[in-house]
Amino acid sequence: WENELTLDDHVQLADFFRKTYAPTGVHNAKPFEESRSWAGARPELRAIGYDSNGIAAHMGSLRRFIKVGGVDVLVAELGLYGVRPDLEGLGIGHSFRVMYPVLQELRVPFGFGAIRHSLQKHITRFVRHLPATVMSGVCIRSTLPDARLDLPPTRTEEVLIVVLPLERSMSDWPTATIIDRNGPEL
Repeated sequence: WENELTLDDHVQLADFFRKTYAPTGVHNAKPFEESRSWAGARPELRAIGYDSNGIAAHMGSLRRFIKVGGVDVLVAELGLYGVRPDLEGLGIGHSFRVMYPVLQELRVPFGFGAIRHSLQKHITRFVRHLPATVMSGVCIRSTLPDARLDLPPTRTEEVLIVVLPLERSMSDWPTATIIDRNGPEL
């Protein structure tokens, strides 16, 4: 749980995210300056994998309502996913299947994640042993985490959507081309 993390945990996580996300673009590492261990919305639950070199992998989750088309849907949003660069390609991401039973304990209808298109092959392998569906052609509207005078308050982007049925079946997921987070991404 987020409340169980110490200041030292946040410092280590921030360093992990800077090193993990910087290769994808300097702006991707920027939210993790100093000891901030979250980029947008702060997670309520984290899965953190450790090895002898420190943090090896991370995934965060946050329960929230999103609007899929015109329908409010309660989800456990997944985000802040990362594997330490020296461990990429070794299959450590598959260890996050342990999140599935934890998500089921949250008693929400669906797990939900938004993924960049460049990670399509990775996420397809990642979810192949889970009852997840990966969808394209969907735009997500999110609030920016910080209000700025030089930017609009929201951003809309087309991403891949991952839906993981937990308490409901996939047939209960509404069909839509727009999802509104009504808050910042995780």
